[in-house]
Amino acid sequence: MSSARSTVADKAGDVAGRKRSSWHQHASAYVAELQAELDRFRVRSKMRGNQTSDTESLLDKAEVQLEAAREALNERDTLHARFSGSIVDRTWANIHRAELSILKLTAEDDLAWWGTEVLARAEQHLGVGDPIRRELESQVKSHQRRLGWRFKDLAVRALRAANNAEDLERSRLRSFGNILLTSIILATIIAGLLVLWGYLQPQAIAKNLCFTTPPPASNPFCPIGTTPSGGDVLIVELFGLGGAALAGAVSLRNMRGTATPYLVPMYLLLLRLPVGALAAVFGLLIIQGGFVPGFSNLDSSAQVLAWSLLFGIAQESVTRLIDQQGRKVIGNVRGPSRGFDDDPEPSSARPETPVGPTADGHRKQGLRQTLKRHD
Repeated sequence: MSSARSTVADKAGDVAGRKRSSWHQHASAYVAELQAELDRFRVRSKMRGNQTSDTESLLDKAEVQLEAAREALNERDTLHARFSGSIVDRTWANIHRAELSILKLTAEDDLAWWGTEVLARAEQHLGVGDPIRRELESQVKSHQRRLGWRFKDLAVRALRAANNAEDLERSRLRSFGNILLTSIILATIIAGLLVLWGYLQPQAIAKNLCFTTPPPASNPFCPIGTTPSGGDVLIVELFGLGGAALAGAVSLRNMRGTATPYLVPMYLLLLRLPVGALAAVFGLLIIQGGFVPGFSNLDSSAQVLAWSLLFGIAQESVTRLIDQQGRKVIGNVRGPSRGFDDDPEPSSARPETPVGPTADGHRKQGLRQTLKRHD
């Protein structure tokens, strides 16, 4: 065991690694919790002498699934892995399959308390009209919120469906984050090319950012000096970027973070910067082109820079729509921190989580809490 991984890891190496992201810490700790449950099942089945071939097969399969999750967690976090989400998807896919194996292995005396837990997961991720969720709700509520052994297969199917829905929610968020990141890169490249073009051929683009003073003087002026230069494009974009940063700071009041591995809120903020820079250049070109009736000239360099700042702030009208979509995508990733915020059903209809011990005195509360998704 290397000190780089941990100084407190158990024999399976399950521990939240150092210098790792939040989701990695949660997933590592959750793998350790599931491993403890598997070890308990194996010991209890041997003590009772009822370890059948089916039980042994499920235990071995769950061990393989947890080991695959560990391998994914220990993979190198490369740029491609971040973009494709391969590490996150592989980790949670195997964790979710291990959860199903544990549910299948649960003895009848412990099974009763799983009803509310599986129902809570189904209500978080499955639609109100989903037939599996509706059938599970009916069975759980009609049996004093307990799960009988006759309905174990239904609970397994409900948990599988909820886990699959959770994986899809996370995949949509990752896809949206990739789209945002691609947009940021492309917008930044375009803004950079405009600056480079301005330096190489000032008469091609920088000239269009220059105006003339009102008659009778009619003296030409540019954002910097009186003749076009590459610095004109740069200063206009900088002021547009500054306006976008100001608008982004104001928008923080309506933005919330996310516990997922994907930095969508940060991407939403970063997108404003190159868009604001481009908006400043294109806005001045629109004024220069006379597209605004009765408004085709500016009076001074200060006005040019002021309008550049204003156009940078005005990009908020476009990025606000993207923010709304981002909040919607983030909001669709349900988890224990969100509970049932958007559940249309009244709170009185939701099952209460039992906290009593099972027949053998073992409390399932710890596992029930960790069986909720850790992003």
